[in-house]
Amino acid sequence: MNVLIISDSHGLTTELQTIVSRHKQHVDAIIHCGDSELTSDHEALQHMLVVRGNCDHERRFPTDLVEEVNGVRFFITHGHLYNVKMTLMNLYYKAKEVGARIVCFGHSHIAGCEQIDDVLFINPGSIYLPRLRREKTYAMLHIDETNTTVHFYNIDGQLLHDVTSIYKTQ
Repeated sequence: MNVLIISDSHGLTTELQTIVSRHKQHVDAIIHCGDSELTSDHEALQHMLVVRGNCDHERRFPTDLVEEVNGVRFFITHGHLYNVKMTLMNLYYKAKEVGARIVCFGHSHIAGCEQIDDVLFINPGSIYLPRLRREKTYAMLHIDETNTTVHFYNIDGQLLHDVTSIYKTQ
């Protein structure tokens, strides 16, 4: 299974569409973790699972989503309502509450992933204004029988080896 994860695009449309076009043939789902600053009917967001961030004014986006992709339960949120700049524990408790194995979130603009117990947290960073690194980033999750791998890419589609993480699939 492959899932493309993007967040904090803050009005960028050409870049968003380029990333989606680059990967759409090879993914089972596309997630946008909020702050797109686009309307729900915008063509750049078509066929995506999208949540509302603190900079989104479109009320049609939910603040949280729980979705199953190929039998794996995801909890998707922007993160501002869970204090993600300070702790992941609020997200952890919510993931446990809804039975999610993967949590996708944004808000901090900091690319990274971390596993706490049996829950994997993925923040794809930002394709608009990254923090703690120069590269504008997004993530690709790959799950197979043995490994769960999170690859991070810059906006031009180049793999960033220093933030790639591999976990044993449970």
